[in-house]
Amino acid sequence: MVNNHLAEKLVEWRRDFHQYPETGFLEMRTASIVASILDQLGFELQMGKNVMSPDHCMGKPNDTVTKQHLEWARENGAHQDYIDYFSEGYTGIVATLDTNKNGPTVAYRFDMDALPINESDKPEHVPFKEGFRSILADKMHACGHDAHTSIGLGLASLIAENKDNLCGRIKLIFQPAEEGTRGAKSMVEANVVSDVDYFIASHVGIGVPQDHVVAANNGFLATSKIDISFKGKASHAGGDPEKGDNALLAAATASLNMSGISRHSEGSTRINIGELHAGSGRNIIPDSAALKVETRGDTSDINCYVKKQVESIAVGAATMYNVDYNLEVVGEGKSCNCSREVASVIHECAQESDKITESVLESNDSAGSEDATFFMEEVQKNGGFATYCVFGTELAAGHHNEQFDINEDTLLQAVEILYESCMKLSDLN
Repeated sequence: MVNNHLAEKLVEWRRDFHQYPETGFLEMRTASIVASILDQLGFELQMGKNVMSPDHCMGKPNDTVTKQHLEWARENGAHQDYIDYFSEGYTGIVATLDTNKNGPTVAYRFDMDALPINESDKPEHVPFKEGFRSILADKMHACGHDAHTSIGLGLASLIAENKDNLCGRIKLIFQPAEEGTRGAKSMVEANVVSDVDYFIASHVGIGVPQDHVVAANNGFLATSKIDISFKGKASHAGGDPEKGDNALLAAATASLNMSGISRHSEGSTRINIGELHAGSGRNIIPDSAALKVETRGDTSDINCYVKKQVESIAVGAATMYNVDYNLEVVGEGKSCNCSREVASVIHECAQESDKITESVLESNDSAGSEDATFFMEEVQKNGGFATYCVFGTELAAGHHNEQFDINEDTLLQAVEILYESCMKLSDLN
């Protein structure tokens, strides 16, 4: 398959999204451009609250932040015909093409969000050298979601161009807020995959070499992202220390005890206290403290065990120091169990590609956490099949690093393999 023009478009899209990164639930510019392209290609669009349950959006920015970013998006290239659909921060899109021929419903998920990282300006950093480095301080596509969004548009282009050769229905899901595992659950609760027979999520990189493909990655850990706040009572540290209730000590005690949670005999666990903020002055008993915590486990049950221990420790620390506490889950992801029925199709397509040197059917290597697992679990629960595949790419630096960059040859490779999988799956009855 020769797609020189598409290869150029993929790079153009990817570099544009890279230059204008948007973090979770703020992907307004990105989503408006994606929607405009999908509409032109003839897909039926569902957007915003139609594909996201507001009650299940975790860690969503407040109204002030959302409104400020809306104005930024309007001023920085958002498509004006579509931006209003995403103005409240519900930035999901589901694009459907119905062939009006008997066949299954096949869905592909692509995430769109960036990270709160300041991108490198070193001369050797390709985005800086080539002029598409992030224009925003402290925001960067440092995980490849700009590539994923572009791959989704490339797949849409091939599907639209060859729709007469397809059967059934094809759904392309563009998801916000994968970072922090916050966005997928809201789309699942809005029933966007309730009719899906085959589901495929994908990622570039994750330790897979250039020109290699992993058709089923089962290495994702279940996770919970938890914000915990403690509220005590301030007092003069020299004059009346006994009249204060120390929220900082409660948070510190909680942090130390969380780090000592017993491991689980049935699989790996993780616990990390990434942030602790407390107090307002050296001579004031701290009346407030906040922790940002994440738990992980080999399975959802093991992660639940760690999460419950965190909750118990927070209660105990608050009681010990006579302070109030609040615990909020701001992100979650499930463990992953790919379906060989659909992974084998990806594997076959990769083996048939003259651009791929090696394809692995299944890997259990650790790959962090992913909320695409909510989609996968829902599809499998309804009798369908789901997999998470990885397209290898040469990385300039690791994921979530200020010098992260990919080999853009991977874009077309991924599009072609996903399109070939769509051809094979849509023909299954």
